[in-house]
Amino acid sequence: MDDIFVGSLMTSPVTTVPADTPAKDAAELMLEAGISSVVVVDDNDRLVGILTSTDFVAIAAAEDSAAAFSVADHMTTDVVTTTAGASIEAVANLLIEHGIHHVPVVDDAAGVVGMVTTTDLTAYLAGGVDSESTRAWT
Repeated sequence: MDDIFVGSLMTSPVTTVPADTPAKDAAELMLEAGISSVVVVDDNDRLVGILTSTDFVAIAAAEDSAAAFSVADHMTTDVVTTTAGASIEAVANLLIEHGIHHVPVVDDAAGVVGMVTTTDLTAYLAGGVDSESTRAWT
């Protein structure tokens, strides 16, 4: 696994939303796109948080109406990230260590360039991704 890099497995482009997006709109976007997370960005498209389907459990459990909340009210701001050149073993260790399912892939110059999920790693380990079909980030 050391010779397979994140850039080969990540999903790109990443679906992003501004922090003031209503949670309801983010949920609709995630459902329409068939994704389980959105990356929250500032006005310069820089990562400021991540909102996942798990975060919506907290929203649904809240007594107030979810429509009244913005993404910023429930996003995770202490985001664990990786780079396209990291090994998938290192990313798998991050997922386990932090108990998370999504890791945004960032580049200092370009910002958020992809996303690696437990599904991506599972597909790779199950043989669903081969060297002919991987997508390298450039």
